[in-house]
Amino acid sequence: MIDQIPYHRRKRVPMSIFNQDLPTQAANYEPLSPVSFLRRAAAIRPDQLAVVHGTRRYTYREFWQRSQALGAALAKRGVSKGDCVAIMAPNTPEMLEAHNGVPLIGAVLNSLNTRLDANTVRFILEHGNAKVLLADRQYALVVEEAMTLMENPIPVIDIDDPMTPDECMAACIGETVYESLLNEGQAVLNDETQATWVAEQFSQVTDEWQAISLLYTSGTTGNPKGCVYHHRGAYLNAIGNMSTMGVTHNSRYLWTLPMFHCDGWTFTWAVTAAMGTHVCLRSVDPEVIFGLIEQHDVTHMCGAPIVLNMLANAPKKVQKRAQQPIEIATGGAAPPSAVIEAMDAIGFNVTHLYGLTETYGPATVCIPQPDWPDLQLEARSARMARQGVHYLTLDGACIMNADTMEPVQRDGETLGELMIRGNTIMKGYLKNTQATDDAFAGGWFHTGDLGVQHPDGYIEIKDRSKDIIISGGENISTLEVEESLYRHPAVLEAAVVAKPNEKWGETPCAFVDVKPGKKVTAQELMDHCRKTLAGYKIPKHVEFGPLPKTSTGKIQKYLLRQLAKDG
Repeated sequence: MIDQIPYHRRKRVPMSIFNQDLPTQAANYEPLSPVSFLRRAAAIRPDQLAVVHGTRRYTYREFWQRSQALGAALAKRGVSKGDCVAIMAPNTPEMLEAHNGVPLIGAVLNSLNTRLDANTVRFILEHGNAKVLLADRQYALVVEEAMTLMENPIPVIDIDDPMTPDECMAACIGETVYESLLNEGQAVLNDETQATWVAEQFSQVTDEWQAISLLYTSGTTGNPKGCVYHHRGAYLNAIGNMSTMGVTHNSRYLWTLPMFHCDGWTFTWAVTAAMGTHVCLRSVDPEVIFGLIEQHDVTHMCGAPIVLNMLANAPKKVQKRAQQPIEIATGGAAPPSAVIEAMDAIGFNVTHLYGLTETYGPATVCIPQPDWPDLQLEARSARMARQGVHYLTLDGACIMNADTMEPVQRDGETLGELMIRGNTIMKGYLKNTQATDDAFAGGWFHTGDLGVQHPDGYIEIKDRSKDIIISGGENISTLEVEESLYRHPAVLEAAVVAKPNEKWGETPCAFVDVKPGKKVTAQELMDHCRKTLAGYKIPKHVEFGPLPKTSTGKIQKYLLRQLAKDG
């Protein structure tokens, strides 16, 4: 099959005579850019509700006008094509406007993780050569400290969101506030003598390979790496999301996924492409989420498995169902099948996606097969927890032998590395040629995730290459052990890492957070795992307590590995 043939070994076809005399022209070629989605939505459904945030409501006409005003104001202040504009904000209308207004003038948007420390913010701003920073007042103290650490501090624009909790509100530190900045831009748009200049600023996307955004990896083992996205990839991945999740103009998408994370998996543009409604959310709080679900009859959401776990284990008094089943996509590590079952029980249809910052978020999807509904719930949820097949807008995904670059046997057992290729892969790592070359070696993007491919072609991740436990020469998938632990009724969260062992080299060490009101001992958990796991896979040590997480809800295993090593 062609998807099993490595890209670099495919036969090159000479240029056809049909291409030689028929070049692209203005009439038949326009660079793909997701900014076109908002322009189209404003023209087709100008009065459609586009954005909801507390008492604020913006139609698509207003959403487009505000985004244009942002672009015009930034351009008037000297931001030009290829310049970087950073933003540090929660999921608010300003974030959505930045995802359109910044690329509208050919600039590059750099969304900052809202949990970063001042020194990391300083590093990212300097590494990406940011020209200006839009910052929500909640993060003013961190931003102010970052500015003092910078050799050449940059201008800061304060975002003054009325929904900011009083206890989180810090003093303004910028040279102006966001709404005043928009007023500057609107004045330019209203000035007829500036019409030609504005048109020039708004036509800066001349190449779909042009950079649209800069997103940084977590940087757990050093400085974070900057992934450069292009307009083409953002456009296509948004279309892929819209198709995969069935987002339409009747959809109401609740922002439980951080927009700074892979540009909100490009749903920042996908919902707009469908002309649906963005329901903003400053922070993940189950009670607030269920309240918004009821108030706005939410149809779609996204979130890491930890978000699903929070919702599934929220107090019954706050679990308010929507009028119809809610489509929710989750990604990252495989969600334990027990969590999928719990979400199903409270009215959520779970779609499992897989991706990385380097792939604009979603790259594979676990598409249900016709016979799955006939399976028992446990068997069905186990299938749903697989990473599945490559996205509609991606060229391919395959489990391969990293040494030979050949596909492994599709037997559901042979371990290999997940490789991905296609138009929704980043341009590369900013200012890091070696890391880019390593990531793209052999014509595929190397994910670093280990997995198997089943006879039906579906991919199942077993572990990160750095997380796999080798005990006495045997490979142990930490995800398999975690799946067993999650089956215990007292377990809220579980993570398994390797613990050094003189005899076996490594043995599994489990970190467990117990559900409120529940009790369980380490021995009881070991006995529970013995029912489903081989003896060498059973955790030899169990530690209890809350698990450290990133701002996107991913458990920080590198911290747990250190605890296991030191303990």
